[in-house]
Amino acid sequence: MNASPFSLENKTILITGASSGLGAAIATECSKIGAKLIITGRNEDRLNKTFQKLNGQEHVQISIDLIKEEELNYLVKELPKLDGIVLCAGITMTKPIKFISKDNIDEIFQTNIISSMLLMQKLISSKIMNSGSSIVFISSIASSKAYIGNSIYSTSKGAVNSFSKVLALELAPRKIRSNCINPGIIPTEMLFSGTFSDEQLREDEKNYPLRYGEPNDIAYGCIYLLSDASKWVTGSVLTIDGGVTLK
Repeated sequence: MNASPFSLENKTILITGASSGLGAAIATECSKIGAKLIITGRNEDRLNKTFQKLNGQEHVQISIDLIKEEELNYLVKELPKLDGIVLCAGITMTKPIKFISKDNIDEIFQTNIISSMLLMQKLISSKIMNSGSSIVFISSIASSKAYIGNSIYSTSKGAVNSFSKVLALELAPRKIRSNCINPGIIPTEMLFSGTFSDEQLREDEKNYPLRYGEPNDIAYGCIYLLSDASKWVTGSVLTIDGGVTLK
């Protein structure tokens, strides 16, 4: 038995969106402190790269698209009993409100919140989560901090936070916790995929008292919420943003 309450030894944890960015960093760091992982992602090649970085030999990778219900059902059937879940799958879009379409809304909401809601419904119904399990949603400071052109993404992340809080109440009798992490801007592939120019990023970073963070800063917050160190924490939103929301 590990004496540290922050250890993830003997815990089996599912991480969605693990093929890149924050999800890949969270998976890598969780594996370093003893977790047995099931990682998922849409891009099989990138998911395999994450898998190759994991410490230990008992991990599993399952390449699926969470917005396809038949693939979601397949995932649930393949899962063992779980002690933790990190819901990290997400996409972003920057577009002024006057230009958004229903297709834009559907695309963002299907990935950022609807797939997670349906996954949790299936996991609860299947009784896969052990008593004392921890659920961590990767949300965003955009859920409460407005940015021009960010209406759909911000709204989807606000929905994530609200869903997590209701989930926390409903699962409390089973000693299952649900919390969110609201990251500030973290340099990842998604950030540099054309959403912002280098100049925009340099100017934005000046707004952060501690400047931009790193993926591991979010991973360590996940480890805390997944571990027994946070066994009395539920329905919370942990902001990890270098102080930008202080302004």
